[in-house]
Amino acid sequence: MEGTEFSEEAFFAAIAASGARALLIGRRAMLALGVPVLTADYDLWAAFDDVEALNAAMAPLGLHPNRAPDEARRTGRYALENDEHVDVLIARAATAVTGEKLSFDDAWSRRQTVQCGSADVALPSIDDLITTKRWSMREKDVVDIQLIEALRREKP
Repeated sequence: MEGTEFSEEAFFAAIAASGARALLIGRRAMLALGVPVLTADYDLWAAFDDVEALNAAMAPLGLHPNRAPDEARRTGRYALENDEHVDVLIARAATAVTGEKLSFDDAWSRRQTVQCGSADVALPSIDDLITTKRWSMREKDVVDIQLIEALRREKP
């Protein structure tokens, strides 16, 4: 069995061209900011109403949803899968274990953009990325928050 060829640049270009509002979160967002961490998958936070546009953009790349849009909205998450795995959160807002609430619309309004080749990649602001890491507060999230805070101190 031969794996599919995955182009990260094509992945991000397809998201940007789709019109779907989606933020790269998790460790891939940290990598995009230059923080040296290991990760094997992608995590997106997509706008509640943009699931269909995101799915349509991923189909030509061979990434297929594991749930129908209505079911994904009910559960608040789904995955896009082939040889790659993309976890997609589609909550309108989420609350950190520390009590901080972050809405997608607020995070989107404060987003930052980085380049992946010729493609734009939308990321949460540094503060919002830290909040997303507080959603679970696993041991690795605590370490990630420390790394992101160190990055924030280095960048004005």
